[in-house]
Amino acid sequence: MFQIGDVNIKNRVVLAPMAGVCNSAFRLTVKEFGAGLVCAEMVSDKGIILKNERTMNMLYIDEREKPLSLQIFGGEKETLVEAAKFVDQNTNADIIDINMGCPVPKITKCDAGAKWLLDPNKIYEMVSAVVSEVEKPVTVKMRMGWDEDHIYAVKNAQAVERAGGKAVSLHGRTRVQMYEGTANWDIIREVKQNIQIPLIGNGDVQTPQDAQRMLDETGVDGVMIGRAALGNPWMIYRTVKYLETGELMGEPSVREKMDVCTLHMDRLIELKNEHIAVREMRKHAAWYLKGIKGNAKARAAINECNTREDVVNVLSSLVVEMEEKERQASKAV
Repeated sequence: MFQIGDVNIKNRVVLAPMAGVCNSAFRLTVKEFGAGLVCAEMVSDKGIILKNERTMNMLYIDEREKPLSLQIFGGEKETLVEAAKFVDQNTNADIIDINMGCPVPKITKCDAGAKWLLDPNKIYEMVSAVVSEVEKPVTVKMRMGWDEDHIYAVKNAQAVERAGGKAVSLHGRTRVQMYEGTANWDIIREVKQNIQIPLIGNGDVQTPQDAQRMLDETGVDGVMIGRAALGNPWMIYRTVKYLETGELMGEPSVREKMDVCTLHMDRLIELKNEHIAVREMRKHAAWYLKGIKGNAKARAAINECNTREDVVNVLSSLVVEMEEKERQASKAV
């Protein structure tokens, strides 16, 4: 367990804020698998200020998800502060996180996301401005640097701490790396040694053993899991268990995977509507199906589905097919 400001995080496993993925339906599903903290996908400060309908919908939080960190991004101090004040006063988020890691050009060209990594002074100025206007704890999610020649991770994290930030999440890649190459855990360890506030490590945690290794090698307070949890909330559950007991739990059955995929879809339908949710579930279903032998046919079929019933039929057929194959294989033995 660790604390971010006055918020207790019951274990060291944190769900990363993934754009286009971490809506309430996904977060709640992951939360039920034991995540100590879940993070919402990044929300535009200007979208909040202009009361954009899609942006406003992204601020929805189910009480069962808490504690939750809601992430905002922006390049101008005035709009970032206004958006943070709105989140502080009008949402049930526990933590306000500022995005300083998004590498996507449409974000960085607005002087937002990873663009901040080039200027520790701007980080101090922006974070302190937000901290002074809100009650909720403020944290920052950042990358280790812009490129190999501009790695200011220690200075940037220290700037967050000086400005009153209550924690930092650090992805051990540069902006130029995007999601390629290897995450640099040495930088994560160096930052941990140079700040007093909690540090959450992020990057290349693919298994529960990786999470333990990151804790051992870097000394971070928490481990952030992103892509490894896509279609695989069991990764969260297995990691929590492994860190607590050293026991490595088994992988889920095909039936378990398809049941949770259906639950996820039903939550998405409740959140958006059937037409939008079913289309959005296509990518999630592909993640749930990953690793299942002969899943290509089911994946292709789901990409043609337009109703909940269609998706459920495809998933049910796959379960029947896989269980029949298992029966035949056990008979042969």
